[in-house]
Amino acid sequence: MKSYDAIVIGGGPAGMAAALYLVRSGVKTVLVEKLSPGGQMLMTEELENYPGFPRGIKGYELCDRMDEHLREYDLDRILDEVKEIKVEEGKHSLLVGDEWITGRAVIFASGVTFRKLHVHNEDKLLGRGVSYCAICDGNFFRDKVIAVVGGGNSALEEALYLSRLVKKIYLIHRREEFRGLKCYQDKCYKDPKIEMVLNSVVTRVLGDDDVSGVEVQNVKTEEYSEIDLDGVFIFVGFDPVNNFFPPELELDEWGFIKTDQEMATNIPGIYAAGDIRSKKCRQVVTAVGDGATAATAAFAYLEHNNG
Repeated sequence: MKSYDAIVIGGGPAGMAAALYLVRSGVKTVLVEKLSPGGQMLMTEELENYPGFPRGIKGYELCDRMDEHLREYDLDRILDEVKEIKVEEGKHSLLVGDEWITGRAVIFASGVTFRKLHVHNEDKLLGRGVSYCAICDGNFFRDKVIAVVGGGNSALEEALYLSRLVKKIYLIHRREEFRGLKCYQDKCYKDPKIEMVLNSVVTRVLGDDDVSGVEVQNVKTEEYSEIDLDGVFIFVGFDPVNNFFPPELELDEWGFIKTDQEMATNIPGIYAAGDIRSKKCRQVVTAVGDGATAATAAFAYLEHNNG
């Protein structure tokens, strides 16, 4: 069984920042990531609000730069999934794949997954017209008609990206006003390819083998209508990746980890950073800050317990 001073779970911006701060402090660290590094950054076409890049930067480009920076240091990496965690005094044991490892400090940066609508045909037609990633699947819908569902920054940003590729977009939102930033709202309203479908929710995805349309209900009139289209992109929020959390860990009502301002959880030696935390602002820049803060707190914890 391999033992580490610190274990970082998740290779997104929070996890990479935490690992960077730890290894630079001389802490024996392992970064556990079940997929490739980057997290939600890889799903973002353009980051326009990350400081230092006034003309924006592609999500994958920023990910590559962070990963390149991290590879300058002696850091262990495990590409596998955390299946179980046992909380123990002075150290914690993690089942990663089929192997157990231990760490005196653990930082959760496991992030989030795309939230579903949970409507008819959504799962059946996933990959056949239903998508949660504009960058991944946008090219399949060149010159076609699609819907984008959601009203936050993600929905507006992805609608703007997709408008470069598709013939027409129906932007479906359950409220009268969007929650996303005004700069994105203004661009969407000015885009001739985007038609607003407000005060409406998708009740069914239509189609047998591929998406042929959506059924929507107006929440004010309660009337139903159908929109013919070739694909539907869903951006209605995120759910936490928390299926492996120990039962002792304190979560909020939505399953995100509660922390203090130093990213400490209710369990000594366990910290959380990034989108998995219970917080309002989920951005790359805040994830990086969370990671740095969590690593600094974890280092202080290790130093104190060494003493």
